[in-house]
Amino acid sequence: MSNAMRSLHIDKIVVNIGVGEAGERLNKAQKVLKMLTDHEPKVTTAKIINRDLGLRIGMPVGCKVTLRRNDADKFLRKALAIRENQLASYSYDQEGNLSFGISDYTDFEGMRYDPEIGIFGMDINVVFGRPGYRVSKRRIAPRKIPKRHRITREETQSFMREQFNVEVVD
Repeated sequence: MSNAMRSLHIDKIVVNIGVGEAGERLNKAQKVLKMLTDHEPKVTTAKIINRDLGLRIGMPVGCKVTLRRNDADKFLRKALAIRENQLASYSYDQEGNLSFGISDYTDFEGMRYDPEIGIFGMDINVVFGRPGYRVSKRRIAPRKIPKRHRITREETQSFMREQFNVEVVD
């Protein structure tokens, strides 16, 4: 690629485990995320009221970890190895981001089943960026990113093919 401003990079990876309730299961989910990422998980709370599920605003329902730079790259390589470097085309959204799930944390290399913890699956969301994206997030004089500089689904798929050897399955 001749223009350095058009190059893609991984901005962040968010690993999320939704439990749906506070208490012991949430503590176990936090232990799982801590073991997998070596980062301290943050508790996520409910944003809406759902009487059928017994949810209230502010009630703890899950936990998440945000990974950046080298930690994000290492974790993504491990997670893609579980998926055998294959991702469905619907895993990519229109803005070029990527989301997929892992059904069991014991699929990761070096993880063993612990009967005390149980089985937890997780959602992995990968956000891509380009140089210049800070313009939309900066505090002073933020601006919109022009359409010609935004990331497309096709660009993300080609980046994943080149950098991570990922096969996109329809």
